[in-house]
Amino acid sequence: MKKIISVLVENKFGALNRVATMFSGRGFNIHSISIGVTEDPEVSRMTIVTSGEANILDQVIKQLNRLIDIIKVIDLSAEHHVARELAMISVNYQKGIRSEIMNICEVFQGKVVDITIKSITIEVTGPPDKIDAIINMLTPYGIKDVARSGLVALKREEQIIIKPKKEVTIS
Repeated sequence: MKKIISVLVENKFGALNRVATMFSGRGFNIHSISIGVTEDPEVSRMTIVTSGEANILDQVIKQLNRLIDIIKVIDLSAEHHVARELAMISVNYQKGIRSEIMNICEVFQGKVVDITIKSITIEVTGPPDKIDAIINMLTPYGIKDVARSGLVALKREEQIIIKPKKEVTIS
């Protein structure tokens, strides 16, 4: 079972280290971790993707809540959320295949950010399964390098559903 955990933490020296140490000290695995400042420069948001059995993952959240500098821990897996990842993919470039690579890039709404005589570097953003799919499509052309940002995610606010008013007919 995979979990996406959003952690609001005081933007202080050592905060990331304390979280990473908590994970490694207890044998929890981190698939990805992204951190950046929020709208408040004194607060950072960590998005952590981890996996394990449900009881172990519940323990992870409890342990995070006990750490110094932690403001709030949210299990986004249990909430409606929006998640995205950025990947830069460098692909071997050979004459005659440029249009094929460009077509794949276009289908995935990617963007060519660098091109040389030997390689094309593509930037693509989206959910992790989209990133995995473009990597699979580009593999036959010879991927030279891949850099992935790790997941960033936010809770979606509840949406208000407005029902159309019934038309009233006057007879």
